[in-house]
Parts: sequence; structure tokens; C-alpha cells
Amino acid sequence: MTAEPARTHTGPDAGARTDAADGTRGGRDSTGSRPAPDGTGTAVRHADDPVPFAPGSLLWDIAGDVRLFFSLPAAVLLQVAHPAVGAGVDEHSVFRTDPWGRAQRSLESLQLWVYGGQRAIEEGRRLRTVHKTISGKDTHGRAYHALTPSYYAWVHATAFPSFLQAAHYLSRPLDAAEQRRLYDELLRLGDILGINRRDMPATVEEYWPYFDAMLHEELEKTVVVSELLDPRRPIPPPDGASRRLRALWPVIHPPLARLHVFVTTGLLPPVAREHFGLAWTDRDERRLRRFGAVVRTVVPRLPERLRYLPLAYEARRAASRA
Repeated sequence: MTAEPARTHTGPDAGARTDAADGTRGGRDSTGSRPAPDGTGTAVRHADDPVPFAPGSLLWDIAGDVRLFFSLPAAVLLQVAHPAVGAGVDEHSVFRTDPWGRAQRSLESLQLWVYGGQRAIEEGRRLRTVHKTISGKDTHGRAYHALTPSYYAWVHATAFPSFLQAAHYLSRPLDAAEQRRLYDELLRLGDILGINRRDMPATVEEYWPYFDAMLHEELEKTVVVSELLDPRRPIPPPDGASRRLRALWPVIHPPLARLHVFVTTGLLPPVAREHFGLAWTDRDERRLRRFGAVVRTVVPRLPERLRYLPLAYEARRAASRA
């Protein structure tokens, strides 16, 4: 779950597991990828590849749910609060100039990780290749590179509290066993995305001290954080919008932007809101809980083709037929 550099997909970054300093593995080319034997780019299964996700996993049920639209922005906010990640997005992303295209490409990439089968492995490799070119200096003058293991791992690690917060408000809270199961699956997802296990906390119990240390020692209210929390940030109408929608956009956009910022702020862990100095009142909490009650009531009653994003829906249909 991350913002996208240049005009390419991103997300909780990554590719294949990195064994060398430059992110490559034996038997692959300099990008970390194996060429398809037929030259078509078709995903090919190899013995040492991570196992793709399938029905029966928690992520199979929740990663393609439309409620991701509400939970993903909070994860992105935690990501770009890291000075290195924020600088990379500030300097290399098209989130200002092509917000809708960037969001669509990022969502498509994210869906592949869980629902793409062997294509998930190839997408992970592709993402690492994309991130090889992302480098610069952050606002403190420190050099950064997108594939620095601790930065890359942090982007992926933000998924855990974001899923927990979304579950608490928008579906149902996960019990302790489910939280461990979810975290184990996120570690598996990290394997697919090329995040080395040694760069991630090994258990839920190790995760929270790690999160607390990142929050208080690394994260700050970066320029990108401030922009994403500004409801007045100019956003054009969606790509391909009708003439009528374009005409109504100046009226529609302000309340949608305020709702977006409100939900994003509310789905941050409370300690993160406090760290960033974001106001959150008892009234705000009651409003978020009412909003969550509506979402919990409406979404499960939607037909599956509306409840899941397209790639997730098609993968679930194919799995049920099989």
C-alpha cells in the first residue's frame, strides 16, 4: 500500500525476496526477474517462488472488499509520514498531476498481489524494478533510496494497523487469533513483494514496539501528509467524467474531500493522530462510529460484483467455479 512513483504502480512496495544488496537473486537478470521462456511475459511458476494466495485466507476475503477505499488512505498517510518515503512521493509521484490514474494503477497492482496467482510474483518483481530508480534527499538533507530495506518494510508494515482499524469500525473487530493470522498472512504477502523477513517484526507481539518506535523516532507530519489531510487540495474530476459531472464537480468535491479527510483521520491509530497533532473529539468519534454502522449494514448486502473490486471479484468467481 503505497503511493506511486512516476507513472507506474506502487503499493506496499516490492518484488522478489532480496538476497543481494541490489535486490537481485541468483538465476535472474539484473532487475530481479526471470524472463518468460516463451518471451510473452506470461507468469511462470518456479520452485523457489512464494505461494500465491488462495481462498481460505483472510486477505482473500478482505483485500478486495470495496471498504478498502476507506482504509487505504490511512495506510498511505502512515507511509508518507516517513521522511524518506514522503520525499520519494513528493519528488517522484504523480499524485498531484494524475491522482485518479495513480489511484487506479495502484489499486490494480494491489489486487494482483492477493488475487493474481502467479502474476502476483511477477508484479512484485516489477515493483522492485520500478523502485530501483527512486532516490534523492529528504527534507533533512539525508540521502534516501526507495529500496532501502527498512523504508521498504515500513511501507508494507502500515497495512497491519490499517486493516485492524478498518475492521474495528467498518466490519467487525478481529480477535487475537485472527490478528495473528492476519499478520502471518501479511508476512507471506511480504515474501511475494520481496520484503525480507528479517526486516519485519516476526510476530504481532514484536510488531507493536516496532510501530511505537517508528512513530516516535522516525515519523513526522511531512509535506505530503499535510497535503493529503487538506480538504481544499485541488482534485480534478475523475478521468472520463461526463460533462454533467464535470459541471457539478465544484459542488460535489468539497463535501467528498471533507469526508475523505475525516475518515482517513479517524482510521489512523489514535497514537498516530496524537503524534501528528490531529484534532479528534468525542463528537468526531461518535460520527465515525455512525458512519461505520452504515457501512457495516450496507456493504454486506451488496451483490458480490459490487462488494468486491473487479480483479478480486473475477478471481473469487473463478475459484468458486473450480
